[in-house]
Amino acid sequence: MRTAKQFLRRWKTEYEFKTFAAASGSLAVTAIFACYNGFLGLSHASLWYGSICSYYIILVLLRGTIIFAAKRIARSEAQEPARSKVYLAVSFLLLILNVSLVLPISMMVRQQKPVNMTLIPAIVMAAYTTYKVTMASINLKKRISSSDSLVRLLRTISFIDSLISILTLQNTLIMVHSAGGDLSMLPLTSVTSAIVWIAALLLSVHAIAEGLRRLKNM
Repeated sequence: MRTAKQFLRRWKTEYEFKTFAAASGSLAVTAIFACYNGFLGLSHASLWYGSICSYYIILVLLRGTIIFAAKRIARSEAQEPARSKVYLAVSFLLLILNVSLVLPISMMVRQQKPVNMTLIPAIVMAAYTTYKVTMASINLKKRISSSDSLVRLLRTISFIDSLISILTLQNTLIMVHSAGGDLSMLPLTSVTSAIVWIAALLLSVHAIAEGLRRLKNM
């Protein structure tokens, strides 16, 4: 009980602690998604499930690297140089994550993503995605006030993840509504997918530039 109270107190009062705790939970859930999609990819010989499994694996590596590095850095004397090196390394990994999205996004645009969902689960998915995007957007803005660069990077990763959720929701709603896909939506989905992917790419490039600047100023 005492531990739970301490956790809730730190969750409410310490932004950095809240960020790392939320990232740990997201890491666990993402690892489960990676295993599940990997299993489906192998059992069904599906390119979609294989590509999205790769995305989740890189996402796990991103969050896991930051979380474990932050614990080691906390015990280090030269914290800021070590933090800057991790920031830059993860920023490059974030760029790889965005490159890995080219295949699954193109498959969603061409409506080649398997969708086995009825209208009600799709509505629930829409509600969750709205919440996820809202919170990620709020935290992306709040990250500026944090002095910990790794906390800011975690929030950037979460925002990019929420952007991809929008594309997944878009594809799911189109497939459910049209009972198999509506190719007339291809121009619209192409534009929205390109905008989202470019936004994610710019965020990763900005992170790399910030990491290089930090190292140069060391």
